[in-house]
Amino acid sequence: MPLVLDPSLLTSRDSGRPVRWWVGIDGGGTSTRALVADAQGRILGRGESGASALGQGAGQAWRHIADAVSCAEVPGLDLQHCALGLGLSGTGVPAQLQAFVAADPGVARFTLVTDGLAALLGAHGGRPGALLISGTGSVAEALLPDGSRRMTGGWGWQIGDEGSGAWLGQQAMKLAQAAYDSRAGAGPLVQSVWRQAGTTREDLLGFCATAGQGGYASLAPLVFEHEADDPAAVALLDEAARALDALAAAVHPTLPLALAGSIALRLAERLGPALQSRRVEPQGDAAAGALWLIQQQEMAPA
Repeated sequence: MPLVLDPSLLTSRDSGRPVRWWVGIDGGGTSTRALVADAQGRILGRGESGASALGQGAGQAWRHIADAVSCAEVPGLDLQHCALGLGLSGTGVPAQLQAFVAADPGVARFTLVTDGLAALLGAHGGRPGALLISGTGSVAEALLPDGSRRMTGGWGWQIGDEGSGAWLGQQAMKLAQAAYDSRAGAGPLVQSVWRQAGTTREDLLGFCATAGQGGYASLAPLVFEHEADDPAAVALLDEAARALDALAAAVHPTLPLALAGSIALRLAERLGPALQSRRVEPQGDAAAGALWLIQQQEMAPA
């Protein structure tokens, strides 16, 4: 049987209005995805919109959630009669969480967890397991048999999220800055960063001043593109893989482990043998996990 989650992991609100649609939301620093179902669990539509990470503002998060639901193109759907399962980045910062809850536009009800926990629920169908996520950010999470959660990493792109897209972009930018100063070679990766971000000190400083999580993550593809022709790119990819290995080992040493996120999947072959021996294919994604969450809340006894 699926686990009963520790209530401390959940933030919920219920208006008391009737529900016609159940929606799973996966919201991160780059995009928001919605999965819409009816009362029988039939999938009615899918939609996608811009970022809804809470660190980018509660108003933007709710706007992009509404946009993603609208893009599912389900006839007659309105948020006032939706039950939302929300898996959002940034819920661990109390001020951001409180601002989001306060900005509720009037949905029938919602239950909110981290995007990592939603992905974990989707990957293992609400059963015990671990998940290593690396996309724009990075985190490892485990759902334990007692319904509690364990997490490693996920400290944010400004100081952590090692092995993520934003982290790779930051390292590529550091290399480009060092090469500008003649402290490092200006190989193919550096040349690509300069083409994208600019070739003067002012250009590079200006990029860093405004980049944010998404801006740095936009440099990550350059690292992969130069894997074959630049040892500096290879070194960064190897370092990213080691960081992800460490996250997975720390979160739990034996539980079945799924990978999620574009960076984790592209680095999969570089990950170590201990991780590979635990690896399983995910049953579903974070939007499916968020949908499972709100459906379980619906079936829970009053």
